Amino acid sequence: MIMSSVYSVRLPKKLKEQMEQLDNVDWQSEARSFLEERVRKERINRQIEEAKKNKGRMKVTLDVASLIREDRERVH
Repeated sequence: MIMSSVYSVRLPKKLKEQMEQLDNVDWQSEARSFLEERVRKERINRQIEEAKKNKGRMKVTLDVASLIREDRERVH
């Protein structure tokens, strides 16, 4: 069983009237889809920011020249 809850939104009267004129649109579904996508994007953005913070804490230095030299020495 999927749990759900109600989230109310106050709309300007004119917008509500315009929505009612477009009665072929499932506004509940539209709002739910928009909110789901918005939450997904925000979670991704937060994960990216957290990764950037973690990257800044890492003390890894990479010497490409020495890696190439090591690789060449192993091959020959």
